[in-house]
Amino acid sequence: MIHDVAVAGAGPVGATLALALAGADLDVVVVDARPRGETARVDRTLALSHGARLIFERLRIWTPLAAAPGAVTPIFAIDISQAPGFGAVQLTAAEQALPALGYVVSYRALSQVLDAALRDAGIDVRFGAAVRRVSGGSDAARLEFEASADEPLEARLAVVADGAASSVPGIARRRHDYGQVAIVATLALDHPHGGVAYERFTPDGPIALLPERDHYALVWTRRPADVPQLLDLGESAFLASLAAHFGRRVRGFTAASGRRAFPLALEVARDITCARTAVIGNAAQALHPIAGQGFNLGLRDAWDLARMIVDTPRDALGSEPMQARYRRSRARDRRAGIAFTHGLVHLFGNDWPWLRLPRGIGMMLLDAMPMAKRAFGRAMLYGMR
Repeated sequence: MIHDVAVAGAGPVGATLALALAGADLDVVVVDARPRGETARVDRTLALSHGARLIFERLRIWTPLAAAPGAVTPIFAIDISQAPGFGAVQLTAAEQALPALGYVVSYRALSQVLDAALRDAGIDVRFGAAVRRVSGGSDAARLEFEASADEPLEARLAVVADGAASSVPGIARRRHDYGQVAIVATLALDHPHGGVAYERFTPDGPIALLPERDHYALVWTRRPADVPQLLDLGESAFLASLAAHFGRRVRGFTAASGRRAFPLALEVARDITCARTAVIGNAAQALHPIAGQGFNLGLRDAWDLARMIVDTPRDALGSEPMQARYRRSRARDRRAGIAFTHGLVHLFGNDWPWLRLPRGIGMMLLDAMPMAKRAFGRAMLYGMR
């Protein structure tokens, strides 16, 4: 049996694609390595743009997600600054005439809502099926699984959405190691955060504070050599070190919990399609967390591919003309998102004194020019279409 579309990965990006295809009179099957009913063992935060909210609204999952206790925290403003040096930019929802610039969302809550939506839509989801290899032929792609008892699947179009692009022989990836490690933690405050997010650029790398429920989610980029000591510091010493790096922009940290670290790298698929196969989300590009663009870019991958699939005759699914149209549709947004995050890391990720002045002037000018600031904000909210 040859399915129309097979999606490898029922995470947020793969589930978004499958839900966008619901009701399209297509034979869609989704496979996922995790056992049925299992969600992330360790919860993590996702930064959703307003554009991502619009996608979720169209799929009718935003309302149940927002109704889940503690699942969604709105971001009303973003404060961007550099240290050392002057210059700052404040982006607000009011400037964009929006209820919020974005949202901090619980990964676990989102996964639960998406799993329920897949079930309610009657989509064929096969859990406990870890994909080992995806290969394309002239008529269909073939998905092979780690467990020998699982029969391979065939589909006119296979979509890899779980980050395992190494399972696609025809998709080459390039990797750039930033030489940085992100420390994540939960920070308690002695005052309400007011829905304000912070992005502060330091010589060691960016520091991001994301408002989540009654606390902040911290993403602190450091050099690898600094990380073991910071993780071993007592709570008071850790908070003092963070306060020294953050300066006067935010004060009042009272507790830090859940500290852990992971290395940062850029991984980009040179091509997002090959024979009968497409890659989306982290399988297409895994970005630095600076500016929170990676997940939103992946959702746009899924939404654009779904529209392309729906507009393509069944017998042309996975064909080279269809894949060429998809590559063209994603080229500008994808290229801009990768260049934006990669450029910010290099522009602000050093302490060259001769760069501090132009960086500060550039930030001051952007903050003082309403039209330019609105355009900058719209690019962050909706991507480059």
